[in-house]
Amino acid sequence: MSGTVRTSGGGGRLGSALSGLAVAVGCVLFLGGFAWGAVEYKPYTVPTDSMTPTVQVGDRVLAQRIDSSAVRRGDVVIFKDPDWGDMPMLKRVVGVGGDEVACCDTRGRLTVNGKGIDEPYLKVDSLSRGRASAMAFTVKVPEGRLFLLGDERTNSMDSRVHLQDADHGSVPRSTVSARVDAIAWPLSGGAIERPKGFAALPGGVSRPGPLKLVVAAVLAGVVLILGGSVYGPLARRLGRRKKVAAGVG
Repeated sequence: MSGTVRTSGGGGRLGSALSGLAVAVGCVLFLGGFAWGAVEYKPYTVPTDSMTPTVQVGDRVLAQRIDSSAVRRGDVVIFKDPDWGDMPMLKRVVGVGGDEVACCDTRGRLTVNGKGIDEPYLKVDSLSRGRASAMAFTVKVPEGRLFLLGDERTNSMDSRVHLQDADHGSVPRSTVSARVDAIAWPLSGGAIERPKGFAALPGGVSRPGPLKLVVAAVLAGVVLILGGSVYGPLARRLGRRKKVAAGVG
């Protein structure tokens, strides 16, 4: 009987140690995940409907802080340019330095260097009549600059509005501060997919940021903290029951 009691006590101490370890690791993952996310991402509230249906007015998005050299065609970016009102704006990159961007081909698609681009994210309505832009244009993007359009092509104030400027509506790469990875609110929003239509062009499309890993670290931390907190008292209670049972036997 005495041997059984000592074994149960050792199991209780082991359970408490494992519980403490789980809570400690969970705290590291939880706090580390939040810190990682704060370094990588910044929140941004969408002020206009120029990017519908991809994002709606009032949506809260998470934008990864990036170097402007990492921008690729198809990215939804946050930028700030004095010629565009000197306030943060959200648009999609459709052309980079050296590209010829035009609209539209015989299928109503935007073309980049003569290649028609499928854009399934566009909002189709009676004004656009299925075209990527109701306004026809052809522009050569200067080196080191970006050509930007909204996904709501009928009323978006984008590069097309500035076509008569010296740089043909383009903005410097350096004006981009972040790339949108996901819609944080509403929760049904989800990730912003990289468009496949630009993938075959030189440079391809950008890779998703580490948001999934950040979320996984935070959730794993929560699970370990809760699991460890519950396991300790539960292990002690089971240990006491075993002692009682051994004593009765």
